[in-house]
Amino acid sequence: MQQSQQAHTAPIQSASYTVTLLKKQLKQLEESKTIEGVSVGLEGNSLYSWNISFAGPSDTLYEGGYFQALMKFPEDYPNSPPTFRFLTEMWHPNIYTDGRVCISILHAQDEFNDQEPPETRWRPILTPEDVLISIVSMLSEPNINSPANVDAGIQFRDRPDEYKKKVRKLIDKALENL
Repeated sequence: MQQSQQAHTAPIQSASYTVTLLKKQLKQLEESKTIEGVSVGLEGNSLYSWNISFAGPSDTLYEGGYFQALMKFPEDYPNSPPTFRFLTEMWHPNIYTDGRVCISILHAQDEFNDQEPPETRWRPILTPEDVLISIVSMLSEPNINSPANVDAGIQFRDRPDEYKKKVRKLIDKALENL
């Protein structure tokens, strides 16, 4: 019985492991060519909080935009997922009105959601780059079956022309504020 309890316990790690891993992953993301126009830097001096900027993905409504966001890492990273919040005002079914992103890869394994298979949720093998790739994909293909922003989801589904106009207006506004 004791062995089975140990098998379900999360691995214990030191803060130095997390810091070393974050340094490595920050450098990898800075050097990455996977995501077009990505720029990464620390918020203040904290390795646990990253400022991220990237260009809108080609062939999407967000093309031509330039987006700023904040990725924060918990102390037990990589056992728990980071959070991701757009600082740029966004209109998207999978982005809350406060900018927080709601996608499977950012959900811990222990969060109950029968619409998300466990293999789509956070796993310690994933990286910040994987999160960004998922977010770029989310911008291309919103999940309207489980919207974080219900109004954006309904507009996307029922009034796509209005949705497109609103997204374009916000992109133009963001570019003016750069």
